[in-house]
Amino acid sequence: MTMLKSLMLVAAAAAPVAIATAVPAHAQVAGIAVADPEAAIQNSNAWKTALSQIQTTHKTALDQANARATATQNELRPLVQALQTASRAPNANQQQLQQQAATIQQKEQAAQAEIGRLTQPAQLARAYVLEQINRQLNPASQAVIGQNKLQLLLRPEALLWAGQATDVTAAITTELNRLVPSVGITPPAGWQPGQQQQGAQPAAQPTPTQPAPQGR
Repeated sequence: MTMLKSLMLVAAAAAPVAIATAVPAHAQVAGIAVADPEAAIQNSNAWKTALSQIQTTHKTALDQANARATATQNELRPLVQALQTASRAPNANQQQLQQQAATIQQKEQAAQAEIGRLTQPAQLARAYVLEQINRQLNPASQAVIGQNKLQLLLRPEALLWAGQATDVTAAITTELNRLVPSVGITPPAGWQPGQQQQGAQPAAQPTPTQPAPQGR
């Protein structure tokens, strides 16, 4: 069972483990609580610090990618407008329209390839950071489960309604801050996402705070 699935229904099998900040006694109803694993990681100190370091370390390449994306948008905008205008003309030349569309597509694909090349090191570093933190997500969740004597831990979207007091995401973040206060941002040579240690859980995917530039 993957981490994303296991957090939908986690049995309170682990022995109670103390956490840095105790969750109020009313933070669950009949042993049931909710948690957002992506938010727990995204709000952790290790994730925030690492993202800042990545932005600094790879600033030149990321700035170049942003500039390339902006230049591509400016270049393609009049071409798209011209294509739209030509396509609305009576008796429009379909072959010419296809050629115009192909030109736009080629320019866009070339820009996307270049942007991908520029942002790849930063994206790889981000994946490496995420994997390191994610290894502690299950232990952090189990600690909160034990502390609160939970019988079920669900993702928020699995419930039709839940009061704010039932959410233990912040408690999991607190436990992550204790278990993994910091991580490295430089992957080992040849490292690729998914190369976790044997038995490690697949990485949950928090929403990036600064998405990679897009071609359009």
